[in-house]
Amino acid sequence: MGVGIRRAGAGDREDVTRLLDEAFQDDPVSSWVFPDADHRRRTHPLLMRAFLDIVLDAGYVDVTEDGSACALWLSMPAEAHEEDEDGPAQLREAVDPGNERVELIARLTGEVHPVGAAHEYLWMIAVRPGRQGEGLGTALVQHVLDRCDSEGTAAYLEASSARGRALYERLGFVFTGREVALPAGPPMWPMWREAPRGALRQEGGS
Repeated sequence: MGVGIRRAGAGDREDVTRLLDEAFQDDPVSSWVFPDADHRRRTHPLLMRAFLDIVLDAGYVDVTEDGSACALWLSMPAEAHEEDEDGPAQLREAVDPGNERVELIARLTGEVHPVGAAHEYLWMIAVRPGRQGEGLGTALVQHVLDRCDSEGTAAYLEASSARGRALYERLGFVFTGREVALPAGPPMWPMWREAPRGALRQEGGS
């Protein structure tokens, strides 16, 4: 039986924020951003909500019908777009003003983000603890990759764990060769999946 997937809306904001918080509380990157466990429990939900609001405004969020998993996506244009230099600082101010790592991770991931080809950017994917290993995350990603394949669009993400990297490799993503350099932090692997040749994006040309 397939996994039911729907598009999330503003009414899902609290539930999706809670899901993101639960799924990423012990993630290596979240632990680097918020090294103190007590502070992380208090502040991490604010970062997850800020991320979600950005994507609800500029992209789209897919959730499984039972609410156990979600994926946050942005559709990125081929042309280089001007970065909001104040965005990372504003994120830090809104979430945790005294924590420079909130701002730093936003800047570092922005520096390695590829330009020059339209792509779907998987910003975050979360599966509720206790439901991991059931294929929910794979179903969410494949749901968009199927559309990428039919439209001739590439895809991009940053893997934050070796387990995640292995999963994405099975789905056709390849490490770009340049890690996100978190100072004294865990590795993050930018990964790119090429658009298939001969898909619909090629139509209309001569």
